[in-house]
Amino acid sequence: MLQQVKQPIQFIVSFLFMVSLTSCSIKKYADVYYGSKLQSVATHSTLSIFTDRNETDIAKPVLIFVYGGNWNSGRKELYNYVGRNFSKHDMVVVMPDYVKSPKVSYKEMATQIATSIQWVKDNIADYGGNPDRIFLTGHSAGGHLVALATMNPEFGVDQKDIKGIILNDAAGLDMETYLNNNPPTTSDDYLTTWTNNPAEWKNASPINFLNANTPKIKMYTGRKTYKSIISSNDRFLKELQKYQPEASIQWLDKRHIPMVAQLFWPWSDRFEEVATFIHQN
Repeated sequence: MLQQVKQPIQFIVSFLFMVSLTSCSIKKYADVYYGSKLQSVATHSTLSIFTDRNETDIAKPVLIFVYGGNWNSGRKELYNYVGRNFSKHDMVVVMPDYVKSPKVSYKEMATQIATSIQWVKDNIADYGGNPDRIFLTGHSAGGHLVALATMNPEFGVDQKDIKGIILNDAAGLDMETYLNNNPPTTSDDYLTTWTNNPAEWKNASPINFLNANTPKIKMYTGRKTYKSIISSNDRFLKELQKYQPEASIQWLDKRHIPMVAQLFWPWSDRFEEVATFIHQN
């Protein structure tokens, strides 16, 4: 019995040691203010930047990662290993934080993400990143926010500035359909997040803003994720294929949380796949 306990402990220790070794080459800039002051909230949101310690003269592509959490929870520090793991694949990684519901609605959240994108465009060259090679990715609510901030012109992002978007089990891609069938309540702060105004639900749905100028999109969806995510991802893909006929969903045999948890494992195939997507676009 003792030997059975000892072996998993030894594995965990060895794993953490290996992770620490592979992380030594990465430099983190923490809590960089990106200009996201909201009049309704005293919080000034910041971002983290992950770069290779070995500086080169060649500017690297930039990946902005936005975490999820049902629009009402989470913080960027929980995803440090995700930032480090991506940055080891020849890219600069930016991880913005944002104020969440019930302090703000989806609109303020998307505004913050749009502000962080503009900050990257204006400043990332100082950190070894190429401002002309910006990509976005997000899990769950984070996928919704990167898509909406880019696609809805209300938020002021020039779609030509974004080379591609990677959606990881993205929630909320078609909030209009979801909320028409499931009107928001105070549960999970949804009434605060989405309001009870159907016009807001339409404006909050990235599916309604797909067009010929939409950046190239790569989609991951879990086969065991929430049914609402599967159905909205299917609808989003059908609309996307009107403009990007080659677009498809890469289905993974995972539930919702494991879809992001896999990114904490430094040897996940997702890193090479995303790096290939970046290289091709």
